[in-house]
Amino acid sequence: KMSFMIALGLVLIWMVFYYGKAGGFADVAMILNILLIFGILSGLGAVLTLPGIAGIVLTIGMSVDANVLIFERIREELTKGKGQKEAIKDGFSNALSSILDANITTGLTALILFVFGTGPIKGFATTLIIGILTSLFTAIFITRLLVDWYANRGGKLDFSTGITKNLFRNINIEFLSKRKIAYIISGSLIVLSLGSLFSNGLDQGVDFVGGRTYQVRFAQDVSASEISTTLADAFGSADAKTVGDANQLKITTKYKVNEASAEVDEEIRLKLYNTLQSHLSGVSYEDFIDLNDENKQVGLMESFKVSPTIADDIKQASFWAILGSLIVVFLYILFRFKKWQYSLGAVVAVFHDVVIVLGVFSLTYRFMPFSMEIDQAFIAAILTVIGYSLNDTVVVFDRVREFFNEHTAWGFEKVVNTSLSSTLSRTLNTSLTTLVVLLAIFIFGGDSIRGFMFALIVGVVVGTYSSLFIATPIMYDTIKKLEDKKKN
Repeated sequence: KMSFMIALGLVLIWMVFYYGKAGGFADVAMILNILLIFGILSGLGAVLTLPGIAGIVLTIGMSVDANVLIFERIREELTKGKGQKEAIKDGFSNALSSILDANITTGLTALILFVFGTGPIKGFATTLIIGILTSLFTAIFITRLLVDWYANRGGKLDFSTGITKNLFRNINIEFLSKRKIAYIISGSLIVLSLGSLFSNGLDQGVDFVGGRTYQVRFAQDVSASEISTTLADAFGSADAKTVGDANQLKITTKYKVNEASAEVDEEIRLKLYNTLQSHLSGVSYEDFIDLNDENKQVGLMESFKVSPTIADDIKQASFWAILGSLIVVFLYILFRFKKWQYSLGAVVAVFHDVVIVLGVFSLTYRFMPFSMEIDQAFIAAILTVIGYSLNDTVVVFDRVREFFNEHTAWGFEKVVNTSLSSTLSRTLNTSLTTLVVLLAIFIFGGDSIRGFMFALIVGVVVGTYSSLFIATPIMYDTIKKLEDKKKN
């Protein structure tokens, strides 16, 4: 909660710093958006899990993104010399196409994940669908309501501050000229990632390999994160979650998961007792492990083995859900942009981002100071990366299509470079605000969610890079190749 409030506070301050009074209006809309999400989740009686939090983080990113898109378009209209009211009207109108395309793409992904996914994926998809609907409502209607109300009262809105007025203005970067370097860098990272995945593998958690679970009741309330750290030192891998009251934990470990003898079961129980002894108020080992005592107040309340077959189901469902969502996204982008090359660029960028995130985990899990186990929450992190990557790419594609229709005399290369340069302010703004949220939760959140947040941070950085240097250049190269063939 603390990390979430710090993250939100930083985003609210940034919006006012960058967009002035208009940023304040966006902040009101964003707070209302978060209230609506939690209100709907509460009304549905939904359980807020790590995948759910991932959905909310992505939603906040998209909520900020929608407002950033609108304000950037209004700033462009003001630069053209239009009056305030006309600029606001045209800015909202021009941004609508990008906002809808980005949200529909992510929404379709969420819908497929909801239909075909299992527990954690369904939780992520539910939160994301709710978040997309509330984000659209607050960005398009609430922000517009507040901006129009202020403008109609005669208030002046610059949609920038003295410091940010000319920031990212008149940028003209030749992105396409750097695409071959980007291809080499990305190709090397993908080869390195795949090599590590095949040779090093991933540190799979209990969700995927199975393990043992123990429900333990303590004499006093205990901190689940502190107990997790203590157990991880003893078992190498362990996770503790509060169940019901704060003095009761569900402890799961994959320690000696492949050994099923009674001796190993006894060894683990003894190890558990010795590790937790300081919290058990002098209970003897015999009393601690006795599961037949109905009046038991402190000790082991229940124990069972977690079967990896559950994990196989989750893996299979995850694979089909992700594949299905990518096919739907490919078809939607094809329908909207009328060329399969746009779809190819978006899907290749998603594949690129996912492989690199998996590769980073495979390469670093042995020496990172926090747990980087692959569990159900990690699947939600990967899905968030896919949603973020698609959202970023579609916004750029939308501007390419717009410039293509507006500037018919321009060459294709100029259209693409100008589109990428003109959306750079929005891309960096959205990426920075999303990163601020993730970094705050990563730094101030508990140890148990650090690996999960690390996956999202890597995903956002790689997703931003791929929308500029992979998705759009691949779209450009494939269209150019087809045109050159036709000429020959």
